[in-house]
Amino acid sequence: MFFDGEIMEREGVLGTARRMCTAARTAPKARGTDAIVTAVLTGEDRMALAGAMERHGQEQQLGFFHRDAENLLLAEAVVLIGVKNIPRNLSFCGYCGFPDCSACLEAGGICAHSMADLGIAVGSAVSVASSDRVDNRVFFSAGKTALAEKVLGDGVVAVYAIPLSATSKNIFFDR
Repeated sequence: MFFDGEIMEREGVLGTARRMCTAARTAPKARGTDAIVTAVLTGEDRMALAGAMERHGQEQQLGFFHRDAENLLLAEAVVLIGVKNIPRNLSFCGYCGFPDCSACLEAGGICAHSMADLGIAVGSAVSVASSDRVDNRVFFSAGKTALAEKVLGDGVVAVYAIPLSATSKNIFFDR
């Protein structure tokens, strides 16, 4: 049986994306509270996110959004990892800058533990991509655009995007 290398590489990238979502889900979380949301975009959905990045970049006068959108167009897939704002109700905390969780929520703040959990989930996911030798880079720009476009739905307060590529040269290197 013959398997075309390009097809195998595309399937390999998607397999890595699946494992990255799993790694994000199983990453340690404060008080065992899971507020992580994941998704993978390919094809038209990936291109739509790149188009939205262009628009947001122009509106906000952020040139790096254009550069990153170009990377998204070249990538095979993009993994989105977001978090919902679920306070952990820990006494003697205040890491969010407020005296307690109710004051944080009342002021529209974000639980610091939710953000820490997001960082750990992203780190776990990119370690999978690295182990699989799939080129990747964490993008604030694509994550912020996905958040603004509500790609991961309501209630998500922060998103990072991780585009993936398997080519002879890392598309995220010479930017």
